[in-house]
Amino acid sequence: MLLSAQMSFGQKCDLILRGKILHQENDDPIEAAYVWILETRTGAVSDQNGNFVIRGLCPGTYTITVQFLGHKEIRQSVNLTGSSTAQTFRMEEESLDLTGVEVHGHREAVQTTTAVTSLYGEAMLQARGESLGESLKRVAGVTTFSTGNTISKPVIHGLHSNRIMILNNGIRLEGQQWGAEHAPEIDPFLADEITVIKGAETVRFGPEAMGGVILVNPPALPTSKKHLTEIHLLGASNGYMGNLSASHLGGSDKIKGLGYRVQGSVKRAGNVKSPNYYQANTGMSEYNFSSSLGYSSDRLGAEAYYSFFNTELGILRDSHTGNLSDLINIIENGEPFTKADFTYEINNPKQVVSHHLAKIKSHYHLNPEWKLNLQYGFQLNNRQEFDRRRGELNSRPSLDLELITNTLDLFVDHTIKTNWSGSIGLNVIQQANSNIPGTGVTPLIPNYEMFNGGIFAMEKYLKGPLELEGGVRYDYRQVSAARYVGNELQTADLDYQNFSAFVGGLYQLSPYFAFTSNLGTAWRPPNVNELFSQGLHHGAAAVEIGDPDLVSENSLKWVNGLEYESEKALVEFTVYANQIKNYIYLNPTGETFVSLRGTFNVYEYLQADAFFYGFDLSGSYTFSDRLNGYLKGSIIRAKNTEADNYFPFIPSDRMDWGVSYAFGKSSNPESDRITFSNVLVAQQKREPDFDLAPAPPAYALFNIGYQKKFQLAKNQFNVGFQINNIFNTEYREYMNRFRYFTADMGRNILLKLNYQF
Repeated sequence: MLLSAQMSFGQKCDLILRGKILHQENDDPIEAAYVWILETRTGAVSDQNGNFVIRGLCPGTYTITVQFLGHKEIRQSVNLTGSSTAQTFRMEEESLDLTGVEVHGHREAVQTTTAVTSLYGEAMLQARGESLGESLKRVAGVTTFSTGNTISKPVIHGLHSNRIMILNNGIRLEGQQWGAEHAPEIDPFLADEITVIKGAETVRFGPEAMGGVILVNPPALPTSKKHLTEIHLLGASNGYMGNLSASHLGGSDKIKGLGYRVQGSVKRAGNVKSPNYYQANTGMSEYNFSSSLGYSSDRLGAEAYYSFFNTELGILRDSHTGNLSDLINIIENGEPFTKADFTYEINNPKQVVSHHLAKIKSHYHLNPEWKLNLQYGFQLNNRQEFDRRRGELNSRPSLDLELITNTLDLFVDHTIKTNWSGSIGLNVIQQANSNIPGTGVTPLIPNYEMFNGGIFAMEKYLKGPLELEGGVRYDYRQVSAARYVGNELQTADLDYQNFSAFVGGLYQLSPYFAFTSNLGTAWRPPNVNELFSQGLHHGAAAVEIGDPDLVSENSLKWVNGLEYESEKALVEFTVYANQIKNYIYLNPTGETFVSLRGTFNVYEYLQADAFFYGFDLSGSYTFSDRLNGYLKGSIIRAKNTEADNYFPFIPSDRMDWGVSYAFGKSSNPESDRITFSNVLVAQQKREPDFDLAPAPPAYALFNIGYQKKFQLAKNQFNVGFQINNIFNTEYREYMNRFRYFTADMGRNILLKLNYQF
């Protein structure tokens, strides 16, 4: 029957068909699936999340076909009556013997109803050369907690360190992440996509995911004959930084389903410059490597992966003061007394950190509806922190830690054609941390062993415009610690256990609006440093005092999101509330500790009930084919509900906006694009009762960038030029622990070259 025969004359054709394309086997989204309406000869292509939308349809019955290489075609009738109709299509794999066609293996995706944002494509290209923390500042609601200008770690909705879980290619990154100056041991160049999940994800990943999750995903391995090489070359004026990265991936033409990837990078920078002076001893060097080998067939998949991260980081020399009067004077002076010149040399105080990560992963399809997954990970982390000491001791680390972690994940995924899917499984973590002898000082934290076992179950229901999901988890953790203080052996054996659960949903309210809501409980046992720290933490230039009587944190977080999407505009608004019982925080006491190695501020770990709440806003608008604009901002409040005051080191209100103009030829306007942006950060007026110095004033930074794309033969060549902090504004970021001693980085000019062949 012709469509026109089903319509009444004069009907408005403003209906919308939207939906989601998923793998039947594991509920993962399918990108680049083709959705076609036979009657109107119109269609769409699914995005990286499997979503598609077709607009301007008349009421009536349509025949929809969904096609994706290596999967059985779907043909289905859909009746459009309301303003919007949503459909979920699950595609079944089929064996094809094709030549010269690119097929990629599986890459697991997290399906969640909480707030999710990903960096990929152009956004990743612009972020190249930055640390993981700095890259993620492009996401609304994500900031950094930094120690100087070269060490930063991500903050999600006010939480960081052991409350944020980072997954390197599916393996939870386990390093000495408890310190404010302990940046994640990961090379962002190994990823082609970085995803931020802002909800409490304890049920999926375990206790350290109570504040959110960051997924660092490398490209999926090819399973057919294909080769791709990519080179990045970057330079920066501030610190005279140079950064080179190269990667190559390929697939075998002899063994179907076999693919590999190798990647490496080196980075070198000297003293950072504030607008009016160099910061002494702030250089860094870094070299990294990763590789993977995988095989995929209709029923079986296996992958081996290895990554190595190594860095040496200088610590601002004047953060280690000689006596109490020097400490007071440098805070009052507002800038270092050491007038340094530029140099690449790195002296004490400094950090030397290396991290090895290896994983073996396999999945097996028991039948079309059930899949068994097994993953083992091994990690070796070594952290050395060097202080300024006299004579032979100066060459010895003051802190020398070796952390070994084994993880095992065993779970079963199921997908039932009646729109149900889920997982059930267990996670096991075994960890041992050792202080390497020879430092000459009492260890800041003791040797310890940790075992954590968790079991979980999750279920999801998808039908049309509605998604519902829920899950429950139980964890048990045992910690045994020991160390000598003088000649006395101190030991402790601690047990922790708890349940966590969540429930969430997504509903397509209209053709343009979608609403999500996620309510989850989470918990986190105190870390060893929070329990047992007793001494000078050299990298942080502070004395830290733990409390062995601390108990587990327990939280209830509610995240709600509203998304508006039209042909020209995209707006995402997220509001959240997070009530945390027994929140653990590092508080400045106002006291100082004087030793032969200098004078240091004293901090102590305290515990209080907390209430975090706020919102994130991000949006973009296409004014024309060439002109685009964006806006994102966040506001967070963190109240100590017991003392009726505020917690230290909580991000202040901020907004980032910009406009970009494409001025390439009409046939390819995106070949040339210029972007102007402005970052506005308010003064943090919600300070704790005591701080070493008042919160710094508000600041505004202006940036400009230019992107040029060339086609060299059949290869892509990209040139990027950026100027950050155009006007060389002097400012201090409240979330920088060295704001007491120095201003942040001044103007920085960057050149970025990328070649793909």
